[in-house]
Amino acid sequence: MNEKIAVNNLNLYYGNMKVLNNIDVSFEENSITALIGPSGCGKTSFLRTLNRLNDMVSNVKVEGNIMLDGEDIYEKMDPTILRKKVGMVFQKPNPFPMSIYDNVAYGPKVHGIKKKSELNRIVERSLRLAFLWDEVKDRLNKSALSLSGGQQQRLCIARALAVEPEIILMDEPTSALDPIATAKIEELITTLKENYTVIIVTHSMQQAARISDYTAFFLLGKLVEHRETRYMFESPKDDRTKDYIMGMFG
Repeated sequence: MNEKIAVNNLNLYYGNMKVLNNIDVSFEENSITALIGPSGCGKTSFLRTLNRLNDMVSNVKVEGNIMLDGEDIYEKMDPTILRKKVGMVFQKPNPFPMSIYDNVAYGPKVHGIKKKSELNRIVERSLRLAFLWDEVKDRLNKSALSLSGGQQQRLCIARALAVEPEIILMDEPTSALDPIATAKIEELITTLKENYTVIIVTHSMQQAARISDYTAFFLLGKLVEHRETRYMFESPKDDRTKDYIMGMFG
């Protein structure tokens, strides 16, 4: 396995408040890592450092290094290029108020692809990867807002895939969905690691156990433990991890 992202001595501040404290962690290429921990522990803030979404918040300060394929994303990389490489799927489906087709074609168009045949290819490929093509192929010109919640979330995943990223970040992508839609998204996520590195924030221990290769446990802005998921759940090294997994708090 190759190391895709390496995080070293990461500290994150919102104004005077320290949100992340000395995080050291790496993520393997073509793997799924689940970030777990109670609300407010820093999971989402950490996720947003990986594609510099925190840059959009005032009074943010980031210390340390985040290396993507050996390149420092804060020192050396243009944020636009970074966000093409590192896609993001949010907690609530957020399709644009436009057609299904235009949602998926939006990113490629922004990056300069104008040829209709090429856009058609990208849209079909992305929707197929997101397990959505067969459900929407006859209504690509209909509004994306007409889709169900689960379909909207898969559309948002297709939209992220359309610019051919290398990494997909997901912030609780199934928390607003019913169990059937959740199962479809989980099945989709497990197939994505064939071509992508996936990092997912989840509140569900069961989900982390089902779909991830690695799990990282955050608590009060610190990374308590990070290891292969099966060992994390069977024999956590830290008592705080054990207590959280057993439902003693959080």
